[in-house]
Amino acid sequence: MDINRIRCFLAVADTLHFGRAAQSLDMLPASLGRQIRLLEDELEARLFLRTTRSVSLSEAGLSILEDARALVEQAARFEQKVRSVRRTETAVLKVGAIDSAAAGLMPQLMQLLREAHPEIEIQLIEQKTIHLLPKLLSGSVDIAFCRTPDFKDPRLQFHTLFFETAVVALRSNHPLASHAAIHISDLADEPLIVPDRRSRPHSHDLTIKLFVDAGLPARIAQVAEEKHTIVNLVATGTGVAIVPRWTSRLKVEGVTFVPIAMPERGSLSKLVLAAAWPRGIRDPMRDAVMAVLETHLKSIEASA
Repeated sequence: MDINRIRCFLAVADTLHFGRAAQSLDMLPASLGRQIRLLEDELEARLFLRTTRSVSLSEAGLSILEDARALVEQAARFEQKVRSVRRTETAVLKVGAIDSAAAGLMPQLMQLLREAHPEIEIQLIEQKTIHLLPKLLSGSVDIAFCRTPDFKDPRLQFHTLFFETAVVALRSNHPLASHAAIHISDLADEPLIVPDRRSRPHSHDLTIKLFVDAGLPARIAQVAEEKHTIVNLVATGTGVAIVPRWTSRLKVEGVTFVPIAMPERGSLSKLVLAAAWPRGIRDPMRDAVMAVLETHLKSIEASA
């Protein structure tokens, strides 16, 4: 039996709302619904009574609710025991990072760690927030540097570090490329390349909000998932993009990154960066990494 399906069942049972449950699990409602259907097929029983206006537990769902909680708790204890055994075998810390953090934060942090804790080996896993959070819960990642989700899983601890500054990426021969700073109004007629909101909601929403705050429509020309793809599309002249400043470290030929000039009371042109880890699990290596990071946080933040 797939324990993740049991977790999906509990999320819906606790909220009695597929949309809110999906958000709490960082899943699409359709994906959550599919997991529930697969669990119902496996158990040969309906777990929920659904109408267009309400969701309630069926008799079968009520009967297995506490057993499902016990199974998930037992799985969590099992995962923690595996982590503990792995810690005695190796001094490798598995660190997840979103792409901008992998480009900007991690090179600085790893250099500092080599000086302070040469015994700790870092294995870097670069993925989006939506993929890193389940890896934290499964134990395949020990700590992640990511965006804070709108709905936080109570099994995870989030610690805000700082905000990454957003900049405009545009072709180096673009008339605005020589400007010291760009106002959003300067981009009123520019085609935009934006991240896919399903996988990068924070970056997508920031771009849209900057235009809304400026009283302008966002002229979306292209949607793309990966920062590399977005910056390379900028290089081809497809459009301009608003990206985290650390993305400039990708060094794509023919692309210039220019700061955004923000009005005094405008929306912040920043994206939150947080550290996340499983709640209630002790990890001396993770604590050592966080201690080094906190010591040098101001200097690292200055580059973000």
